[in-house]
Amino acid sequence: MSGQLQDKTALVTGGTSGIGLAVVRRFVAEGAHVVVTGRRQAQLDAVAAEFGDAVTVVRADASVPDDLTSLFDVVAARGTGLDAVHVNAGGGEFKPLADVTPEDIETGFGTNVRGTVLTVQGALPHLNDGAAVVVTGSTAASGTEEAFGLYGASKAAIATLTRTWAAELAPRGIRINTVVPGPTETPGLAGLAPDAPDALLAQIASGLPFGRLLRPDEVASAVLFLVSDQSSGMTGSELLVDGGATIA
Repeated sequence: MSGQLQDKTALVTGGTSGIGLAVVRRFVAEGAHVVVTGRRQAQLDAVAAEFGDAVTVVRADASVPDDLTSLFDVVAARGTGLDAVHVNAGGGEFKPLADVTPEDIETGFGTNVRGTVLTVQGALPHLNDGAAVVVTGSTAASGTEEAFGLYGASKAAIATLTRTWAAELAPRGIRINTVVPGPTETPGLAGLAPDAPDALLAQIASGLPFGRLLRPDEVASAVLFLVSDQSSGMTGSELLVDGGATIA
C-alpha cells in the first residue's frame, strides 16, 4: 500500500531528536524522501545510519543565513522541489525577567523567530504548488509560564507570522499551519533543568490531565495530518496537541 507521502519530498529542520526525529520517522514510513537538518554532525550521522537512502542530512543552523543557503542548494540539486516542510528547529530556557540579558533576547528570537522566517522564506522558491508547511509552536505562547516569557513570546510571534503567511501563500495553493505541542518528553524539555531533569519532567507530568507527558510520536501524527491531503481544508490554523494542558 502506498503511504500518504509516497514519492514526495519533505524537509524537517531540527530533525535529529525529539519531535523532529519522530516526524522524520513518520514521513519516511509514509513514503517520503526527507531532507533533515541539525546542528550536530554526530546526530545527523545517526539519522543517516537509521534511514539510509530515505533521507538526505544537512548540517545547518536555522538562524545562520549561509547555512540555509547551503541547505536550499541541496534541495535545489535534488530537482524535486518540496511537498512538505516541518519547521521545527528552535529552543528556549527558563529565565526570569530580572535576569534577561540582551544576548538572551538575541538568542531566543534569533533561533525561534529569525530562524523560522528565514527557513520559510528560503523554502518559497522550492515549494511545489499545493505543498504544505507546518511550524512548531508551543502552549507557552499563552504567556502563563513563569520565567518562560522570552520563549513564549517567540512562539506567539511564530503563530502570528504563520497566519499572515497562510494568506500570502494561498494563491499558490500552499497551506501553512502551526502545530502546538504541550509538554513533550524530549531532550529539549529535559535540558531546561540539566541538574535535575527527572524531577522537572515528573513535576510537569503531575500537573497534566493524563498524568504524563506527550510522546514525540503523538505530535508527529498531528504533523503528518497537517501535511497530508486529510487536512486539505486547513490553513492558518493552530492545532493543539497538548495532552489537555490548556484545561489543566
